[in-house]
Amino acid sequence: MAIGDHNASSSGALGRAERIAEERRKLPDQPGVYLFYGKDDELLYVGKARSIKKRIASHFSGGEPRLTSRIERIDTLVTNSEAEALLTEQSFIKRHRPRFNIRLRDDKSYPYVAVSLDEDYPRVYFTREKHRAHRAYFGPFSSAKRLRETLDLLGKLFQFRTCEGVEPGRRSGSPCLDYYIKRCGAPCVGHVSQEEYRRNIDAIIDFLSGRYRQVEKEQEAKMAEAADAEEFERAVIYRDRLKAIRSLFERQRVAGGTVGTADLIGVAVEGADANAQVFQVRDGILAERQSFYLDNEGERDVAEVTEEFIGQYYSASPSMPRTIIVGSYLRDRAPVIAEALSERRGTAVAVHAAERGDKRRLRELAERNAQLALDQDRLRREHRRARRVESLSSLAEVLGMEELPVRIEGFDISTIGGEHTVASMVVFEGGAPKKSDYRRFKVRGDLREPGDQGPDDFASMEEVLGRRLNRYFEQNDLSPHDGKRDESFASLPSLIMIDGGKGQLAAGMRALRPFADLGVTIVSLAKREEEVFVPGCVEPIELPRGSEGNQLLQRVRDEAHRFAIEHHRGRRDRAMTGSVLDELKGVGPARKRALLRHFGSPERFLAASREELESVPGLPGKLGREIHEQLHRIG
Repeated sequence: MAIGDHNASSSGALGRAERIAEERRKLPDQPGVYLFYGKDDELLYVGKARSIKKRIASHFSGGEPRLTSRIERIDTLVTNSEAEALLTEQSFIKRHRPRFNIRLRDDKSYPYVAVSLDEDYPRVYFTREKHRAHRAYFGPFSSAKRLRETLDLLGKLFQFRTCEGVEPGRRSGSPCLDYYIKRCGAPCVGHVSQEEYRRNIDAIIDFLSGRYRQVEKEQEAKMAEAADAEEFERAVIYRDRLKAIRSLFERQRVAGGTVGTADLIGVAVEGADANAQVFQVRDGILAERQSFYLDNEGERDVAEVTEEFIGQYYSASPSMPRTIIVGSYLRDRAPVIAEALSERRGTAVAVHAAERGDKRRLRELAERNAQLALDQDRLRREHRRARRVESLSSLAEVLGMEELPVRIEGFDISTIGGEHTVASMVVFEGGAPKKSDYRRFKVRGDLREPGDQGPDDFASMEEVLGRRLNRYFEQNDLSPHDGKRDESFASLPSLIMIDGGKGQLAAGMRALRPFADLGVTIVSLAKREEEVFVPGCVEPIELPRGSEGNQLLQRVRDEAHRFAIEHHRGRRDRAMTGSVLDELKGVGPARKRALLRHFGSPERFLAASREELESVPGLPGKLGREIHEQLHRIG
């Protein structure tokens, strides 16, 4: 760096420091939320405080250069109380997901049980959404498998219907198999009254809400009532239910029985990683145990991580108990957290730092589980890194590369009869997918001969790889700070893998000769025999089938194939359904997406019955009937 550049850089940093210092002098000494912004107005961190001025001062005096060195400006929002600040902080985090706040590592949607209370005969079903009105939601569950096991048990005990649609039953008017295997009472043919069916649904809601003792007492009362009326067959049914419920409860009952109903939260922190465990105890029974991996890029301590996790967890969870047990490190913060959660729940919530008895024992068990989960996660990641290095080394050795193929790009073509031909580019860095760098291409057919009906695979591959090469040189003519720069196309790959055999490789080499001159290795992988071809060799090279290198190439090829098919299917579906959906009255862009998402394919949508259209989530039943009429009128 030249002396002039160095002085300019130093003066810029000094100007930023002076500007931040001036902003800090004007900060309010009141409760509220503060926001740290970095370059390009990126929101880095959201925090809350009893005194905004003092809390921000602790950031700059507490040795947090990873965060403070990036701050370009500070915004604040004053609130009436610290509890209100906590709720406001969580709304900002949920909306913007700042990189230095605690974040769930896997941003997946967790499964829930939903009960359709808006129907005469409610359904109980698996879902990952929880926004529909007049539906009761329970969860989230730790895994889809655990939820399905719960639904299976509830089906055996309370026999709810599994048929879709607002009304129970089939067109044939006869009960389905569920009735004959005692999984449904067959309300569709009147074998169970609406009142009896709703009592079963109420029992399911009590069960899912954790009111286990109430469920047990109700089953006892029903058994006694049936026995007194000498309805012994019905009494046997309630007796068997009672045995199954008690057997389940005994396996999950918490020793001591003094915990009652509470959530016990344990957190473990190691550097930039953290894990939170939530033990949900209902009526003295361990109903659910959940594990959450957290990104802790700001390397916050266990108290800050736990407090922020509690806010995020209960902002997403549809249920919250009256008692929450935390570690002693949150004793001073417990009243503020309780006040914020009480406001969110609408009734009083107590947050305790348990130090003795069963509550302390279970909370410590949650903390040990959190530490164990962190240790296991670290070992898994180390094992995966070792395997990736081994696979990259294996490839480099067999292909004669001087360096490890750190960046691998895979290309594939997808078409059916020359229609909607598309291509995919997937990227693996360090042996792992880098999905942010994936790109799609619509094949134009620039290389077709006159009279050709459609582009062939060779011409399509040559066209797409030529466009990839051109984008590389175009992107590198742009400034790194140019907003139009695409870092994926601007990166030079170490290895390019083409899906196909010698023909596809030859087509690729015609387009990628400048890349080869820059040292990029180019190979193709044939599907049938998993043969690897390289330029200049008639025969495939020897790459043991079970080797790490071969498996990595297959993963790249399979991912490129999946991504290409997904793109092709999307274009084909839009072409097939666009004209029909555009003609339907009352169906805008959002409802069009909801219909396709629900049915999965255009064929399934066009073949849907009136009842199926009426039951589409987010679609009014009346509109479903109108769509069915319009489809049949259109033909």
